[in-house]
Parts: sequence; structure tokens; C-alpha cells
Amino acid sequence: MDKDQNTADPLDILVASFNNSFPLSKKEEEEVRQLFKKRAIKKRGFLLQQDEVCKHITFVVTGCFKMYAVDTNFKEHNLQFAIEKEWIADIQSFYDEKPSRLNIEALEPSVVLQITHEDLLYLYINYHKFDRNFRIINERKFINFQDRILQSISYTAEERYLNFQRDFPELIKRLPNTQIASYLGITSEFLSKVRKNIVKKK
Repeated sequence: MDKDQNTADPLDILVASFNNSFPLSKKEEEEVRQLFKKRAIKKRGFLLQQDEVCKHITFVVTGCFKMYAVDTNFKEHNLQFAIEKEWIADIQSFYDEKPSRLNIEALEPSVVLQITHEDLLYLYINYHKFDRNFRIINERKFINFQDRILQSISYTAEERYLNFQRDFPELIKRLPNTQIASYLGITSEFLSKVRKNIVKKK
């Protein structure tokens, strides 16, 4: 985590993130600063719980979140993590305005910026670059989910872990084994064996 993010204005961080993709006009920046709302979330606090409607798309300023489902045996299955300068939401629930089957929980004390469905549609209609930008964000997430499904059916646990290590080096340092194992679809005990085998091969 960048230490400067702890002291910087969260809205400055969000505006800078938008500007990295497409420069905002003065009016567009004013709209962003007005429509996005700051929230502080404690560790193990929820942005979303199962059966609630996802009412916000969330930009992570500081902290870390997991999005997960719970099966009939009360076992958690991690679908996504989000850290600084990343977005998280149950897109299906958000756009369809229907109860979610997912949970979004803070793994660390966190600060986020959120925008409602109504306000995001306002940006889409009045400033088309936001429509294009969020479409790209959602497309990238779809590609990541598709790649993950392909890995789950054709890669070994060791290959999946090595890919996770390559693609998410920051998460490797910040997440406990139980969370990584849940994402990879294995037990934490088996993940420990995988790690030991990798060390032996080096």
C-alpha cells in the first residue's frame, strides 16, 4: 500500500485514476467530486451481504476486499479481491436491481468511494466518456472471470497458484493462506503442500 494514500484526499486519488484513463474536464471532475461518497469500513465490515441489492459501485482508496459466495454447507468461495485503485461490485445485482447471491467483505480497515446506480446512469447519459470507461472496466473483469474458469478446468492447483502469484503479487503478501486457497478452489492444507513442492523444485 502506498503510504501517501493514507493522507491524500480520497477524491484526488479517484480523479487521478480517471485521468490516467481519460482526462476529465473541469465540469466532469466537479461531477465526480459531488457524486462519489466516502465511507470508512472496519475490518470484517460489509459493503454487501447476500440477499441485499447491490446499490453502489465501489472504488477502493485504501484496504482490501473479498467478494464471495457461501454454499449450502456454509463454505466460502472467493470470486474476487480488490485493493487500492480497483473497483468492486456485484454487477448483476447492481444493474438488474435484484437481490445478490454474493457478499463483499473488508479484509482490512478500508476507505472507499461509492456511487449509486442512479448517479452512475446520470454520468453515462451526460458524459459519455464515463460510459466508455466503465464498460472497459466491466469487460476486463469479464475477461478475468473467463480466464479463471478456464484455469479451474484445465490447470493444476500448482499452475493456478503460480499464475495467482504472478498476476497478484501484492495480494500474495497481504492475504492469509485461507483466502488464497478459497480463491483457487483448494484447501489451505493443500495450498501449503503446493507451496512446499514449488520450493523443492527451485
